Amino acid sequence: MRTERYRANKFGAKKTEYNGRKYDSKFEASVAADLDIRLKAGEIKDWEPQYKVEMWAYNAFGDRVFKKTHKVDFRVHEHDGSFTLIEAKGFETQDYRDRRKWLEKLWLPENPDHTYEVVRQRRRG
Repeated sequence: MRTERYRANKFGAKKTEYNGRKYDSKFEASVAADLDIRLKAGEIKDWEPQYKVEMWAYNAFGDRVFKKTHKVDFRVHEHDGSFTLIEAKGFETQDYRDRRKWLEKLWLPENPDHTYEVVRQRRRG
């Protein structure tokens, strides 16, 4: 018999299943549930989880130097044809802040039909 060890998340996040899909935290699953409610109410057209964004850095000659990727928690399709990228955040790491900066400075200006929103988890206490 083989037993697998579960490595605990250093920020206390527990993987949670909602509607047949696993999310990285209870908070992220609750944001997905809220999006389902908004979809059923007709506020949004559609939504998708784990939207992959690819960003390229260019040198002074216009050549691609390197690529950064980031998976945004949700992409919401609005009725007017625009999109909202939603990030469900409990704790902001330096890596996340760097990726957000790349997204805001490189990717969003090239994709004007997208906006970016961070939903923060309220801390108890």
